[in-house]
Amino acid sequence: MNDIQLYLKKRRTAREAVACIKPGDWIDYGFCGQMPYDLDRALAERLAEEPELTGLNFRGGLALRQPAVTALPDAAERITWNSWHCSAIERRLMEQGICYYAPIRFSEMTRYYRENVERVDVAMIQVSPMDAHGFFSFSLNTTYLAAMLERARTVIVEVNPRMPVAFGGLGTAIHISRVDMVVEGEGHELDQLPTAQPTQEDQAVAEQIVSLIPDGACLQLGIGGMPNAVGALLAQSDLKDLGVHTEMLTDCVVDLAEAGKLTGRNKNLDRGSAVFTFAAGSRRLYDFIDRNPTFMVSPVDYVNDIHVISAHDNMISINNTMEVDLFGQVSAETMGTRHISGSGGQQDFVLGAYRSKGGKSFICCSSVYTDRQGRAHSRLVPTIAPGSVVTTTRTNIHYLVTEYGMVNLKGLSAWQRAEGIISIAHPDFREELIAAAEEMHIWRRSNRR
Repeated sequence: MNDIQLYLKKRRTAREAVACIKPGDWIDYGFCGQMPYDLDRALAERLAEEPELTGLNFRGGLALRQPAVTALPDAAERITWNSWHCSAIERRLMEQGICYYAPIRFSEMTRYYRENVERVDVAMIQVSPMDAHGFFSFSLNTTYLAAMLERARTVIVEVNPRMPVAFGGLGTAIHISRVDMVVEGEGHELDQLPTAQPTQEDQAVAEQIVSLIPDGACLQLGIGGMPNAVGALLAQSDLKDLGVHTEMLTDCVVDLAEAGKLTGRNKNLDRGSAVFTFAAGSRRLYDFIDRNPTFMVSPVDYVNDIHVISAHDNMISINNTMEVDLFGQVSAETMGTRHISGSGGQQDFVLGAYRSKGGKSFICCSSVYTDRQGRAHSRLVPTIAPGSVVTTTRTNIHYLVTEYGMVNLKGLSAWQRAEGIISIAHPDFREELIAAAEEMHIWRRSNRR
């Protein structure tokens, strides 16, 4: 039987496909933009009609739209959404008692699925149309998908002709022979991530970082307004021959490519290619990646491997955080016990960039934030809030940057760290931070005031 015959034999409607799901099943929706449309909607309809279909556990992460199965009135009683990395949508689902975070180190995800995830009963993901060789491209996201599909009892793909084809190596596609059911989707527009506009604080942070980036550097840019500001400044700069090796690919990379800044010719690995493990942004980004040989999508156990990251000379890692204490502990995923995002690959790139020859890791934040009552709070605090999670330890942080300055914390003793961190805090909070440092015995009387 040839590939076309297999395809036709396995073709189903969305409703026919989700009929295989049983009470108590574990169902994987993939990651970020991989989440299915029609299959999700068909399963939500089935849940609405069959009250006995209950106890379903879903896995996903960084959802760019609310899964239809979570919108049912009794969703909290019948399903659980388990997230590898929370978006704003998943934070709201947490408040409703539907979503729970699964702590991860992103580089280990493929091993989790192969060795530690107990069950994958059904996997349902969006893919590009089958090619002449019988393969469906994972498109904008490889992350851990190949390992997930290896473990799945039943594999269902939802074909979306709008999904671009991203080139890469192993673990970037699945053959029709390994698929159980094919659903031809309605061709929905892909989920997009709005571009965060940089604030004045983001711009000030970006200017400091860009001043330390040399020609030929290799970049990892995270999500948010500040990385976008860095990308915009780099596009306007005199720097040349930059490379990309990043977990998440966003629109700012297109700006760099169109400005002629990206050649990747100095990369020690994958020379000439901008490497990523998933992309999230605008349609402009997705169209730019489509069949573009200068972009290379790869599984997360390769992209986020510390040894692979550190193999690039002048590796520059740029990530955001929500809170840093005077000891240098970075909390980038929670505010107290309120979960915000996830640990993701921050540890991987912080460690990998520092190990790189000439490499630098930057943890960035605005000096203050304003709560819902309009009160200002310092992001640089004596100790991280009770219940907050440490994402990057004090031993691993390299550069810390706010709009008030930048400090390299490597090799500094406790009092030097406290002095350096306080020096880039908002002026309105510096005296109380000094008082707290004195009380914790990490402030010398001879320190500058």
